[in-house]
Amino acid sequence: MVKKILLVCAAGMSTSLLVTKMEAAAKAKGLDVEISASAGGDLSKEVEDIDILLLGPQISFKKDEYQKKYGDKIPIEVIDPVDYGMMNGEKVLDQALKLIEGK
Repeated sequence: MVKKILLVCAAGMSTSLLVTKMEAAAKAKGLDVEISASAGGDLSKEVEDIDILLLGPQISFKKDEYQKKYGDKIPIEVIDPVDYGMMNGEKVLDQALKLIEGK
């Protein structure tokens, strides 16, 4: 089954690079995942079709807001700031998969 991961940041630009790195890590591990990036806003349509929502550290203040709106449907977590800053796609992918398995 394909795991679907959505990353959200302020403009969607830095997460696009992280998406590319996560996809490379998933491919290297032979994992079937779909990873996308968004600038946020109304995610009600996206939430119906994803397994996890990861927030960029720069919008960690929005976690409670997203948790109230979508937390009953999917796990929502802030990406580790160090992994985000280093664009460590493998670690962020591992974080996402662990959270998905825990739901």
